[in-house]
Amino acid sequence: MFALNPFAALSATIPPAFMQAYVVAMIVLVAAGTLFDVVHKGSARYFFDHWRRSKARARNELGGGEVASIALQTAVVDVLASGEFCSARRRVAHLLTMYGFLLHVVSTVVMVFSRSTSDLWPHLWWLGGLLVCVGGYWFWFFIRADVAAEGNSPLRLTRADLFVVSLLASVTLGLIWAFLQLHGGGGAMVFFALYIVATTVLFGSVPWSKFAHMFFKPAAAFEKRVSFANGTRANLPGPADKPEQFGSARTAPRHY
Repeated sequence: MFALNPFAALSATIPPAFMQAYVVAMIVLVAAGTLFDVVHKGSARYFFDHWRRSKARARNELGGGEVASIALQTAVVDVLASGEFCSARRRVAHLLTMYGFLLHVVSTVVMVFSRSTSDLWPHLWWLGGLLVCVGGYWFWFFIRADVAAEGNSPLRLTRADLFVVSLLASVTLGLIWAFLQLHGGGGAMVFFALYIVATTVLFGSVPWSKFAHMFFKPAAAFEKRVSFANGTRANLPGPADKPEQFGSARTAPRHY
């Protein structure tokens, strides 16, 4: 089962060109939604204005090598290892979801556009989906601050939950559809339709969800590390214990 491309089997019912056009449309929605978010919220303007003010107030002049080193630290610690999270549980859940999402999306694109018979990409598609489910549902039911710390119901929904809910719905419905599709189970096309709806909400709701944050956070983390290095934020209190060894370049809040 895990070695079969569910989108190839789908081609007997839906032309491959339809799925390819749909994938392109989702990419366009993400790009357009991110640009709208940048313009509407003024994120890019705020970032560059803050960057210029930081450079003007800098106490230490940074060389090219130092900036490159900070960029590498940002990529490794803040982006690849999610160093912003102080809670180990939250960090692990985030990493499972993040890498699972990347695997799932990339393998989806490859399987939709490629006619390769290799079983690598189907395996990665299932693995990515399962990682998203493990990390996402773990976060949703056991780690969310309003559930773990405030005792609210895990079924309580707010606008801030749009991204994670649509992500979990898309991946879960996709896995159910693929299972039924490959096993000839009834209702496969019903779950495929629901999968398309959830996926459209996921990629079409960028301006209103936290989806666009994944593009802004690396830039913000880099700017914070530069600010600490050039002395702009030297007057701010750091963590109480070993301030030079924090995960991300800021006075880290506590996540539960």
